[in-house]
Amino acid sequence: MDKQEFIRRFQHIRQVEPEHDFPLNQPGKPAAVLIPIIERDEHLTVLFTQRSSHLKHHPSQVSFPGGKQEPFDNDLVETALRETHEEIGISADKVSVLGSLQKFRTVSRYEVTPFVSMVTPDFTLTLDTNEVESTFEVPLLHVLNQDNHLIHWVNRGNKRQAIYFIPWQDKMIWGATAAFVRILSKHVS
Repeated sequence: MDKQEFIRRFQHIRQVEPEHDFPLNQPGKPAAVLIPIIERDEHLTVLFTQRSSHLKHHPSQVSFPGGKQEPFDNDLVETALRETHEEIGISADKVSVLGSLQKFRTVSRYEVTPFVSMVTPDFTLTLDTNEVESTFEVPLLHVLNQDNHLIHWVNRGNKRQAIYFIPWQDKMIWGATAAFVRILSKHVS
């Protein structure tokens, strides 16, 4: 799938069945992540971050750049772009936001909006090592292929809930990050 085909599929107008998230008793804290898609030699990749191992919450987990909305952010798009620049050094002028996916509530009580974006490949990464240990790219077709999505079922309260895992080489994409990818794969299929 090339860039134009991906954009065409992403910008369809049909309804996509929402993915089940973590049920919260009250609204979650607003947060946003950027799903950075990069055009590389006629194929697309997705950029992931690996969180620093010393972090108190979610150490060493694979994630997308992003975080909680700050009072000075005008909107959640600005949150995602600001956090991306702070965490990995990609400035907003290298990013074209295509749109958002469904909000997703997490066990850590956030309500996260994932923003799908195209990133020009001429960026230079500058990692904030306090937050991000490393980055890696995965072919878009690999992560969108639901045959690569492993599902583990857990019972929370009286509800059965899926936790997704997407293996890639020596990495494991799982939890909310894998759920965002799963939502995207349903959206463009």
